[in-house]
Amino acid sequence: MELAHSLLLNEEAYNQLGEFQKAEFIFEWLQFLEKLLPVTSRADIRENQKKLVEQLTSLLNNSPGPPTRRLLAKNLAVLYSTGDTFSVYQTIDKCNELIRSKDDSPSYLPTKLAAVVCLGYLYKKLGRILGNSFTDTVGNVLKAMKNAESQGRYEIMLSLQNILNGLGAAAIPCHRDIYKAARSCLTDRSMAVRCAAAKCLLELQNEAVFMWSTDLDSVVTLCFKSFEGSNYDVRLAVSKLLGTILARALTSKQITASTKHNFRRVSLEDVMELLGTGFLRGSCGFLRASGDMLKGTSSVSRDVRVGVTQAYVVFVSTLGAQWLERNFSAFLSHILDLVSQSHPKAVQSAMDAIGCRRCVSFILRATVGGLLGEKAQIAAAKEICQAIWKLKKVVDAAISDGNLETKINTTDVTASQHVLVCALQELGSLIHGLGTTAAPLLQDSSTGVLEAVVSVILHPSISVRLTAAWCLRCIAVALPSHVSLLLDRCIERLSALKSCPEAVTGYSFAVAALLGAVKHCPLGIPHGKGKVIMTVAEDLLCSASQNSRISLQRMQAGWLLIAALMTLGPAVVQHHLPRILLLWKCIFPSSPKDLETEKTRGDAFTWQVTLEGRAGALCAIKSFVSHCAGLLTDEVVQRLLPPLPSAVDLLTQLSSIYKSYGNSLKTPSTVYRQKLYELLAVLPPKAYEGDFSAVLKELVTDLTVTDSQIDASAFLLPSLCHENDLLLLGPLLQETDHRFIEEQLLLGNSIAGGSLEYDPYSIYEKFAKGDSVPKPLPPALSVISAASRLFGVMFSHVTESHRLQVLEQLLNSIKQTKGSRQQIVQLHVVSAFSTSLKHLANCKGSLGSEEVRRSALMLVMGALESNNPLLRCAAAECLARLAQVVSDSAFTAGLAQVSFDKLKSARDVVSRTGHSLALGCLYRYLGGISSTQHLNACVGILYTLSQDSTSPDVQAWALHSLSLIVDLAGPLYHVHVEPTLSLVLMLLLSVPPAYAEVHQSLGRCLNALITTLGPELQGSSTAVSALRTSCLLGCAVMQDNPDCLVQAQAISCLQQLHMFAPRHVNLSNLVSCLCMNLCSSYLLLRRAVVACLRQLVQREAAEVSEYAVALVKENKEDFTPADVNIREIGLEGALLGLLDKELDPRLCQDIKETLTHMLTSMAVEKLSFWLKLCKDVLAASADFNTVASIDTTQEEETAKGDDVSVLTSDNDDRFHPFRNPRWSTRVFAAECVCKIISQCENAGSAHFDITLAQERKQRDSRDDFLVLHLADLVRMAFMAATDHSDQLRLSGLQMLQIIVRKFAAVPEPEFPGHVILEQYQANVGAALRPAFAPETPPDVTAKACQVCSAWIASGVVSDLNDLRRVHQLLVSSLLKVQAGKEAQNEQYNESTSTMEVLAVLKAWAEVYIVAIEKQKNQSDTHKHSLKIVNYSEESYRDVTFSASGLLDLVQADLGTLSKLWLAALQDFALLTLPPEYASQLPAEGGTFYTAETIENARPHYYSSWALILYATALWLTSTGFIVVDPDEGVTNLSRPVTPTTMCQDSSTRPLVKSPEDVNTDRFHLILGISVEFLCSPGSDAAMENIIACLHALQALFDVPWPRSKIGGDQELGVELLNVLHRLILTRESPDIQLATLEVVRLILFAAQEHVKEKRRSAEVDDGAAEKETLPEFGEGKDTGGLVPGKSLVFATLELCVCILVRQLPQLNPKLTCSPAVPPGKHLLLSEDGSRLVAAALVILSDVPAICSPEGSVSVLPTILYLIIGVLKATAVKLRDGQLPLTVAASLQALKGLLSSPMARAEKSQNAWTDLLRSALVTVLDCWDQVDGLLQELDEISLLTAITVFVMSTSPEVTTVECLQKRCIEKFKTTLDSKDPLVQCKCYQLLHSIFQHPNKTVSYPYIHSLVPSIVGKLQETEKAKPENAAELQVIQEGIKVVAALTAAAEEQHRAHLVACFLPILISFLLDENALVSATISAKNLHEFALQTLMQIGPQYSSVFKKLMASSPTMKARLESAIKGNQESIKVKTTKHAKNPGKSSSIQLKTNFL
Repeated sequence: MELAHSLLLNEEAYNQLGEFQKAEFIFEWLQFLEKLLPVTSRADIRENQKKLVEQLTSLLNNSPGPPTRRLLAKNLAVLYSTGDTFSVYQTIDKCNELIRSKDDSPSYLPTKLAAVVCLGYLYKKLGRILGNSFTDTVGNVLKAMKNAESQGRYEIMLSLQNILNGLGAAAIPCHRDIYKAARSCLTDRSMAVRCAAAKCLLELQNEAVFMWSTDLDSVVTLCFKSFEGSNYDVRLAVSKLLGTILARALTSKQITASTKHNFRRVSLEDVMELLGTGFLRGSCGFLRASGDMLKGTSSVSRDVRVGVTQAYVVFVSTLGAQWLERNFSAFLSHILDLVSQSHPKAVQSAMDAIGCRRCVSFILRATVGGLLGEKAQIAAAKEICQAIWKLKKVVDAAISDGNLETKINTTDVTASQHVLVCALQELGSLIHGLGTTAAPLLQDSSTGVLEAVVSVILHPSISVRLTAAWCLRCIAVALPSHVSLLLDRCIERLSALKSCPEAVTGYSFAVAALLGAVKHCPLGIPHGKGKVIMTVAEDLLCSASQNSRISLQRMQAGWLLIAALMTLGPAVVQHHLPRILLLWKCIFPSSPKDLETEKTRGDAFTWQVTLEGRAGALCAIKSFVSHCAGLLTDEVVQRLLPPLPSAVDLLTQLSSIYKSYGNSLKTPSTVYRQKLYELLAVLPPKAYEGDFSAVLKELVTDLTVTDSQIDASAFLLPSLCHENDLLLLGPLLQETDHRFIEEQLLLGNSIAGGSLEYDPYSIYEKFAKGDSVPKPLPPALSVISAASRLFGVMFSHVTESHRLQVLEQLLNSIKQTKGSRQQIVQLHVVSAFSTSLKHLANCKGSLGSEEVRRSALMLVMGALESNNPLLRCAAAECLARLAQVVSDSAFTAGLAQVSFDKLKSARDVVSRTGHSLALGCLYRYLGGISSTQHLNACVGILYTLSQDSTSPDVQAWALHSLSLIVDLAGPLYHVHVEPTLSLVLMLLLSVPPAYAEVHQSLGRCLNALITTLGPELQGSSTAVSALRTSCLLGCAVMQDNPDCLVQAQAISCLQQLHMFAPRHVNLSNLVSCLCMNLCSSYLLLRRAVVACLRQLVQREAAEVSEYAVALVKENKEDFTPADVNIREIGLEGALLGLLDKELDPRLCQDIKETLTHMLTSMAVEKLSFWLKLCKDVLAASADFNTVASIDTTQEEETAKGDDVSVLTSDNDDRFHPFRNPRWSTRVFAAECVCKIISQCENAGSAHFDITLAQERKQRDSRDDFLVLHLADLVRMAFMAATDHSDQLRLSGLQMLQIIVRKFAAVPEPEFPGHVILEQYQANVGAALRPAFAPETPPDVTAKACQVCSAWIASGVVSDLNDLRRVHQLLVSSLLKVQAGKEAQNEQYNESTSTMEVLAVLKAWAEVYIVAIEKQKNQSDTHKHSLKIVNYSEESYRDVTFSASGLLDLVQADLGTLSKLWLAALQDFALLTLPPEYASQLPAEGGTFYTAETIENARPHYYSSWALILYATALWLTSTGFIVVDPDEGVTNLSRPVTPTTMCQDSSTRPLVKSPEDVNTDRFHLILGISVEFLCSPGSDAAMENIIACLHALQALFDVPWPRSKIGGDQELGVELLNVLHRLILTRESPDIQLATLEVVRLILFAAQEHVKEKRRSAEVDDGAAEKETLPEFGEGKDTGGLVPGKSLVFATLELCVCILVRQLPQLNPKLTCSPAVPPGKHLLLSEDGSRLVAAALVILSDVPAICSPEGSVSVLPTILYLIIGVLKATAVKLRDGQLPLTVAASLQALKGLLSSPMARAEKSQNAWTDLLRSALVTVLDCWDQVDGLLQELDEISLLTAITVFVMSTSPEVTTVECLQKRCIEKFKTTLDSKDPLVQCKCYQLLHSIFQHPNKTVSYPYIHSLVPSIVGKLQETEKAKPENAAELQVIQEGIKVVAALTAAAEEQHRAHLVACFLPILISFLLDENALVSATISAKNLHEFALQTLMQIGPQYSSVFKKLMASSPTMKARLESAIKGNQESIKVKTTKHAKNPGKSSSIQLKTNFL
């Protein structure tokens, strides 16, 4: 194929190829040429032009296939347009010659066609350059058309379209001729020709004025004729033509001179009349006289009506939304008039009426719903309301005129019914789409929407009443706040008008519809409504027999209400279940005898009532089973069963009853059958085993009844076929935008489709698609589908013999019928049997013996050769399911063999299609019949069939079957891939484009082949690259196909290729193809486009986006205005716009995902662009005055300019890319903003730091940061939060909350001490205020509470007066909470008030927590600030003010709050009890929830309890548990239930509890909730909940009283520790672990306090007694044993070990031996890890304090091991000489442990001494580890540890000679260290040891070490210190000696002083030296002088003696004193300051 890539055709290579490969080669070359010519230079082209033209024209004679000829023509045209044009006439002549040729053989046809196509493209590209040659050409082409066959006519029409396009107005001379030719083609028998003719005429009308002026009528009539017998594509094409021409006629101003005299202006009325005529009379030519119209006899054919309907939509869409707004009332009245009584023909039969109503609804939905923005939709809704009111008046008049005795003037009433149905449906759909944005419409009393709808509920026609009820349901779903009010209103009217039949049915429909709406309203309705409805229903049923006139209506209404009530779910129904079951039992006779007596007694009317009632009861029970499965216990099932046998008995008697009483019972008995079948199908089959045979018999009769003339295949079979197979049956079964009206063409002429009046019970069911009305089918059909479903269930449960009998019965009944009836019976039987096979396969059942199989096979095989393609399709699927159920390979092989034989012999299309599909289906269910010869046979036969060009149907089915086999045969297919691919390509290149179904099957084959090849397609071998090229070639052919579904296939093939071999797919071509089709009129193509985009942007979002914009910029002229937006707003904006217009949910979901992927990968780079997009969408709807008035922010000039543009853009079309987006799109935009913020958060800190952002922006202006767009973010949040739509308000508040959380800490650089958000207070306040208005739904208020608390807690606003605005909102909510249950909202379910209350309490809790935390931090900083003098006074005052101010704000309400918090916690505690305690819960519910709505309330408690718990704990600790509220326990509280009175009956309650009891209750409440939660926080439990819970425990144990409780209850403590241990094991987060350790520390502290207290009291009691008799307190008693599970110590150790070993695995002795941890390797822990280890060590050192002496001995080794282990593991030198945190902690812990009183207690002293000695040895041994590691180890840490041992233990531990010696040794080596820091520290440590009070300890050290210290100081005289560090060493040395001197005994002191003074004096410098000395020397001089000044006076005698004996010294000293006299004062003050600096370090590291 590479050889094909050249400018000229490589003829050598070409000639070597085989026939088929030539075609491929040519196509590849032409494709390459198409890309190459536009980019080749003109000179090159001219050079090769002659040769190229020759090559191209010679190809014309090679009979090229359709795609090749199109490409050939394109290339020729491009060649001439870029090269020279002089030889073009020869080419044109040549083409004309070929066309004139008399050769009519089929082999010559492609050449003729190619010539036609070439002419078209040449004229299209070169147009007027070709001068007048076109008249001959057109004449020639038109002549050729006279005897052309369909392919020729098709190509000629398309060619003429191209010629017209190229020539424009120049072609006027030929217009009439072309028009005549196209007219005949528009009614051609070939559908493809009709489409082509429509395209040609569409092109023609651009210039041919006569088409929409003088000849308008005939064009319109022609279009109507063309609709007759048309298919979907023709209807699309012709309706586009018709709509465009009419729109053109209406809007055209220009009138050419020639036509002026006979031209009339066309008005809107004329156009509407033309269309209306087609709609009402179809295509029979029409005279103007309306009289004739009325006489018309034939009904309009449906395809004409559907076509005209689409034309209406095109007409309005062409004129546009603004035209529709202006002319809506005229348009509406015309459309509604189509179904009014002025045209009785249109609605004379029910079927016609339903069909017309559907069409009218479709027109309204597509125009009003699809084109208008929200404001215009509201206006339209008002118009529709006016129409409803007008009709209402007509009906009222008719009813009041007609004397009630005479029958009401029926014509007027029925006249209005269809119009009303359409108007109500559209009104319902409109409001449903508007959602809560429709609120203003309903509040507008002048329109009276609700009044209008409710008033029509009493209309005499049942369909109007039902539609009105459905409309109410839509209103309820859109505006949940109206549900309760509407229910009340309808129930009230129902009770008041019980004796009016219309009112009873009308209002019961309304109530049922509203109940159906409740499940779509998350806020629900009050629980009590269920009871009211149940009462009304019972009342209706009981009073039904009182008045025969309305007994039927009451019976129906009563059961309808009960059935609808079931949809509210188990929580409501369980209260009414006994009454419902009783009613159910009573409606059926209790014994067969009663049924007999019934039969003898009744008349037709009573039977009608009885059957209606029983059908209703069956329906109610079915509704119960499907909506309340949770209540179906065995007991309830037992109570449901008794009436079933009698219901089945009645079923068997129906036919005889029907015979006795005649036709009036036909419908009721059919409905009864249907409802019984439906109920049995949902009950477990075991329940009615006894009735199996009776029911089956009836089912068989129903399925085979021969009087049914209705072909129900279209609704019975599609669900039984596989969705992929339905693609074979044309677009009618596929999803299209016109499905709603196209459906009626599918259902055949006998039925028009479903309608509500066929089954009122469907009004409360959940309907499939959003707002489309439920469409139940007529009972005669519904009963068949119910029967086939039930047959499916039962057949799999009956015995084998019974199965055989049933199958034979079915086969006989098929044999006995003939013709069309036989087909209908066959269809019913196959659908029932297929359903049963589905069931058998699901429950893995077997079919049965050989006979059963044989009968089953006969049954299916008969259908496989039926004339109905849908039935063949279902039969093939059924055959495969049969093989699956039998699952016997021999049987399967047999089936396949039958098909093989049939296919070899049969010649008819029917059996060839059926059997070829059967082969493919067999593969689907048996996952590859794994024999290769079978596969080879299948593939061979299908290859042959797919090349049968005589029948495109056979080709399509065979190829489809082949695609299934490719897909499912798996790796076995690899050998066939290449031949199959060649076959597919050959067919793609040769099958005419008119056979779209063949091309679609080819597309599926190609797709399957690509999937089979999979990732292999990336390979580079020649074989693979050849396959890849073929695949790409196939895709290219399909992309050029005119059929949209084939293009969709091409896109999905390229999508697959892109997944497997992304490098080889040309992305820019693909993206351009996608952008072109983004707004296609075919839904499936749009879906394919978006699905492909979704995949592409996951990998290459930026590239896709760039290609899209580049493409629009290049192809300006090709791009339709619909997509022109890509230029300004990019692909992203175009997708957002599409999302707004699109109605298909799946497509919308895909668009959202695509946008989300693009946002994730690009939002940070293209920040401004994305934010502007979102802002445009949100601003397009904002009410601009509100934005303007509130914008009080002080922004820069730029922002002001921005404001102006926002305000003006509303009126200016050019600016605004989004006109009135729908609320759902705006919600999506708001969600996008939140996603953008989180993306920026991951991208870097500059997005949240304005100083950094501005700096980087200055450096590179392309950089963009979120913080710079804060004003926009706040404005968007504000716009969304104050919208009419509740969903959008929630999203806006969410956005605001995120903004507050993320930007709260960003400082404002221009005003230090302030934050950037502060300037937006007004916006935040204004956004929140509306959410607290009384009419706001609770979920919005709850969300707003969260934002309030986030805002107050964020600390953005420090001024209390400013905060008060938002605070006031919370206060107002709190008042509402205090009002209690009495003040609850009656509109929603009680659980919503729970939600609101808890949101308020949680918000307050958050504010209180923050206030307390701030106060804590402040008191810390306060303490700190006393030390730091230069702390700015002002800022400090500021902080204190804000924190205490915040606390003051809360303090005022704290009394109330604390009670409410406790009450909420008490509720929560009750709700967390396991189900088995349900009986103990209070009957009336809790403080904030009611017992009935307990399930709905749970989630609200779960989301808010944690913060409330923490706040309550903080409050209790702030009062220290001391305050007991004076109101506590007093009954007259404002709240109905107080926390302490919760679970008690008022009579038994003690009047006042003691404070101790109240506190204990509260303590256990908090502790219980925490333990219950921490025991097993679900994997989804939020981090913040766990943290809050741990913080609450910390707060609790911060005060003495709760500590005394936990300290005194050891079991409780152990349990809590075990829970915390588990938490540490399951949660890795360091925050959680640290918080846990803090709680553990407090528990241990509590236990210590408890032990101390016990010891103290014991000493007080037994003060006189001997010490020995004191009992031992603490764990371990006298034995020292600790019991795991009971021991607090053990639990604590477990937990600490867990933490330590997790951080430092080498502490685990088991691990240390293993090779995983190299011994002695030091780890540097993370900061969090260090903090955890330190916290654990603190706890460890406290453990012995709660042990008895014996106990302490048991735990000591462990604790020492761990502490020293941490020391060893982490004692590493840090650069700055700082100690690592863990080392500091371990030394601190060591010190705490060694100074424990247990070390000195008599009972444990010896053991402790031994253990401590061994510990010291361990420390000393650290030095003696491998030498290599020495440098890592930090000697200072180890020395400090030794010092701690020496100083803190009793002398006998360290004075053992061997130990002492080793210790001294260590000090000696360290003193000689080269590192001054180490030396310095060593001196400091010795300093403390030398001062040890016990001489036995200190003397050995003094004796051994002082000489070397003094020696070192003497050396200094020679080597003066170089730097500060060395200086410090000397200073420390001097200090040590000075201290020693002071400590020495009297008699030795003089010697010491005598040694010491000379050293000091030697450090002094004389005046000359002082000037030149280094800083260190000077400092040393000063320090020595100062020390001398102190020592001299103390030891004056020695001093004087020394001075006298050494005059040099004296002289030196005196000069130094003199020199320093002046500056001494200054120096001393300096010195006084200096120690302060070093002391801070000492504080940290002074462990002694």
